[in-house]
Amino acid sequence: MLKLRLSRGGTKKRPVYKVVVADSRFARDGRFIEKVGFFNPLLPKDKKERVGLEAERIKYWLGQGAQPTTRVARILGENELMPMPANGNNPKKAVPKKERNKEAEAPKEAAPAAEAPKEAAPAAEAAPAAEAPKEEAPAAEAPKEEAPAAEAPKEEQK
Repeated sequence: MLKLRLSRGGTKKRPVYKVVVADSRFARDGRFIEKVGFFNPLLPKDKKERVGLEAERIKYWLGQGAQPTTRVARILGENELMPMPANGNNPKKAVPKKERNKEAEAPKEAAPAAEAPKEAAPAAEAAPAAEAPKEEAPAAEAPKEEAPAAEAPKEEQK
């Protein structure tokens, strides 16, 4: 089976990849049929020199049945040589580890909060009945308001 894949080159901690057409049984950096491009991950994404592809040869090999690896499919999708592949099955992988840990803790804290509204619902039904007597209570609270008013003149006398 033919594959469009990356073959690693460069030095230690300074990778440079060739986009090659190879038999899937050959080693990653071993024998290949044709070099059809390059990829330099160390350069910023907006630089032209980051990716170089021979579009006609890639289209030819795709027509011959060569299957791109996930990374090469993404590179080809970004350069509009084939449709952009769907995202992988781990969308949280790109999220920083600290934020992932916070998200993992949040559902544990949210679970009791989710149960609380269920318990609060019966209390909410009882609350309107409890509020009705509170409406009568302001008449009883009126004398309490007069007491601070009585203290106020004492302060004025000083």
